[in-house]
Formats: sequence, structure tokens, C-alpha cells
Amino acid sequence: MIFLKTGAWVLVADGRKALFLRNNGDTKDYDLRVVWHRTMDNPANHEQGIGRPDRANPGPGGRRTAIEPTDWHQLAEDRFAEEVAGILGKAHADGAFEEVVVVAPPAALSELRDHLSAKTAAAVIAQIAKTLTDHPIDKIEKVLKADLDAL
Repeated sequence: MIFLKTGAWVLVADGRKALFLRNNGDTKDYDLRVVWHRTMDNPANHEQGIGRPDRANPGPGGRRTAIEPTDWHQLAEDRFAEEVAGILGKAHADGAFEEVVVVAPPAALSELRDHLSAKTAAAVIAQIAKTLTDHPIDKIEKVLKADLDAL
């Protein structure tokens, strides 16, 4: 069982949206309030002007093969995770919170984890692999409470 203290932060993120929440309640009754939020417009790969894959020509007598096209959508999501981790790190360095819970889908959680500084990573008391960015705050509170009670 993990307790979310008063003043602790919760980062709810995915590859295009991040909610920075603060618990104004106590360890039993959460009262999450939005401290800050960030969204990114990231259209699907096919909407970003991607053409046919390039071809590699190995030389005379060789077969031409397709080169894997760049996934611009995924690259943008990875950059967004890096940006969010930087914002979280700055807030931690400025003393905005002592503890934080990170909630994100598995791929985004992994990417966020890769970009957290050692000091910020030490402040993470729980990581929850779920997508909650499009849920209302009261639903996030309920899911978070149930998940932290189960840990």
C-alpha cells in the first residue's frame, strides 16, 4: 500500500497529453487539482506528408530493397515524453513536490522513465501503466486510489 501525501504530485501522461496534478487532500481522500497541463498536436503518420519508402540499391547485380520509413508520429511522442520529463524535473528541482506518482501507458511510461533525472526518478513513489489522460479528475482519483492501495 502506497500513500499519496498532501502536496504530492501525480503526472498523468501519454504521447500527446500531460496533466500535472497536486493532491490537496489527504492520504485517504484525494483531492487532485491541475497544476499545469500540456498537449501536443501530433497527426497520424500518413497525415504528415510521408511518401513511399526509399529504396536501397546495393550495386550491380544486387536487389533493391525498401528502407523502413521514419515514423514521425512516434518520434514526436518520444520528444513529447522528453519534454514532459524535463518539466517534471524542473518542478522537482524548484521544490514544487517531494513525491510523485507517474501514470502513463507502458510505452510512454518507459520513455518518460528514460528521460527522468536521477533526482526526479528518486522522487517517484509509484509508476502505473495505464491510460487515464482522457478521464475526468474524479475518475483519475478513484483509479489512482485503488491502484496505490493494491501496491
